[in-house]
Amino acid sequence: MKLLIDECLPRALKRLLAVHTCRTVQEMGWAGKKNGLLLSLAEKEFEVLITIDQGFEYQQNLGDRKIALLLLLAPSNQLEDLAPLIPYALTALDGIQPGSVIRVGSG
Repeated sequence: MKLLIDECLPRALKRLLAVHTCRTVQEMGWAGKKNGLLLSLAEKEFEVLITIDQGFEYQQNLGDRKIALLLLLAPSNQLEDLAPLIPYALTALDGIQPGSVIRVGSG
């Protein structure tokens, strides 16, 4: 599965998700792109956007999109807060569908 890691997440998260093909927004040259434009670019190459931005799902209509959103609910965007969520995130990715939002964690 091809995953795009949002710029609000640490780039080191990529190592924890290495069972999938991962790129960061920065690697793609899309840093600073607004959420709507980012989704339009991302859905051409990726199946899932991973973010911690809880407003993302409310600002964008994902129903008609070819990409899914995996929302990590953690106390911060620090790797030590995100790492415990990765096993649950990997399980959630098994059943994720385009246009859906899956929340992992409790924030």
